[in-house]
Amino acid sequence: MAAYVIGALTVHHTDWQQEYGAKMPALIQKHGGKLLARAPAGQLEGEALLHGLTVMIEFPTQAQAQAWHADPEHLPLRKLRQGGSHMDMMLVDGL
Repeated sequence: MAAYVIGALTVHHTDWQQEYGAKMPALIQKHGGKLLARAPAGQLEGEALLHGLTVMIEFPTQAQAQAWHADPEHLPLRKLRQGGSHMDMMLVDGL
């Protein structure tokens, strides 16, 4: 069953984005993932706060999504991103 990583990203500064953007696609692909969306979010309903960007990544399974997140290559990229932004991330099973 497909699994989706959904992230709400608030960017504080952009110094990290070039390196992160150059390396993250290959790491996602390494685990069978596919970037589906990376764009500013629009509010449809409710009172949730809008973040700067919403990111959606599809993986074939939840195990592959978790392996991507736990990959040792991901740690330095995560630290890089955390130095210039805040990310709320969730993992959701597809239907």
